[in-house]
Formats: sequence, structure tokens, C-alpha cells
Amino acid sequence: MDAQFINQLKENYGIVFRDISLLEQAFTHSSYVNEHRNMHISDNERLEFLGDAVLEIQVSDYLYRRYPDIPEGKLTKLRSAIVREDSLSKFAKECQFDQQIMLGKGEENSGGRQRASLLCDLFEAFLGAVYLDQGYDTALAFIKKVVFPKVESGMFTREMDHKTRLQEVLQKSGDVAIDYRLVNEEGPAHERIFTIEVYADDRLIGSGQGKSKKLAEQDAAEKALLTLKA
Repeated sequence: MDAQFINQLKENYGIVFRDISLLEQAFTHSSYVNEHRNMHISDNERLEFLGDAVLEIQVSDYLYRRYPDIPEGKLTKLRSAIVREDSLSKFAKECQFDQQIMLGKGEENSGGRQRASLLCDLFEAFLGAVYLDQGYDTALAFIKKVVFPKVESGMFTREMDHKTRLQEVLQKSGDVAIDYRLVNEEGPAHERIFTIEVYADDRLIGSGQGKSKKLAEQDAAEKALLTLKA
């Protein structure tokens, strides 16, 4: 493993591997193993399996605490956006992991170093290696530096903000008057349910419910987007 990269992990993320073989395994693709069978080395697929599970619980815990008013369905969509292939591949590139992966000649020549699926797996494998070598807290500290700031900056806002998306769709060809109207509220004060309808130029295009007016508006916008798509 490149000494400069090892130093980079220390400087950027405070990670110093006790077992360097775990780090090397995380960056070893199956194509490299197949071409170097005499070396008796292991690829990163098992580490990827572990890292995937670690990442999911860390992101789930973060979203649950960070957004207490967002219902389960929307949290699931947001988590999916964060841990999906194209997102993780971008994180891997930002960490310069793509420059360190060991590939077989065929995989290298076919552009594997830039392949999103490969980089996604690499990111998860690295996290799995960190977890095994350094423990849960160090793995979480890495994710706090690499992933969570992107969420805070609004990188995945579109997955949550259906009102903005609806406005973009409706006003793509010109101005459209969008109006959210409260049509009903029911239940006791501590469990109030609001019903909101959304109109485009006075035409009803969606209706939604939520425990607050804001959540009901987002639900109405999401329903409107589904109707427009259909």
C-alpha cells in the first residue's frame, strides 16, 4: 500500500491501521486476485458486505436523530439516496480511493477504475476494514467527515423537498401559480393531523396529510409529482 496514501488517511481522517493487511484487502478487487493466484491474497468482497451493514446503521441513526419530524417513508428515501451507488462512488473519488484500488489488467483496461459500482463497493469495503481494525466509533468518525456534511449542505435535499421539485416541474415552461390550501385538521392537540391540497393555476393536482402543516404540504407535493408523472 502506498505510503503517501497511508499518511493521507492519518492526516485527513485520523485513521492509522493496526493491521495493514485489512487496508490492503479493502483495496484489492477480485480481478486482481484472479490474476495473482500465486500470491494467496483475498479480495474485498467480504469487507464490502460488512461495510454495507455498518454504513446503513450509521446513516439510519444519523437521519433518525437529525430529522425528528420526518416520517419513516421519507427517511427511507433519503437514506437510499445517500447510500446508493452513484453517491458512494462520488465519496470514494473524493477520498481518492479510485487511485489506490488494485485491479486486474482486463478490469483496468475496461475502465473499471471509474466504474461507479466498483467504487461503491470499494467505499463500503474500506469502511468494513476500518470497523474491524479500529471499531465502530472510528468508522463513524470517518462517515461524519465524508458523508454527513454532504447531507447538511443540501446535496440530497431533492429527496426530501418535494415542494421545490414540484415548483421546478410546473414552472419549467413558464409561470404557474402554486397554492397550498389547508382543507382539514383533526385529532387531539398532541396528535393533530392536517390535510393540505395543492393547486396549480386553481387546478387541484394533489392532496396530502401530515402531523404538521409543513409535512402535509410536502406530502401533497409528493402526491402531485406522482400524479404528473403518471
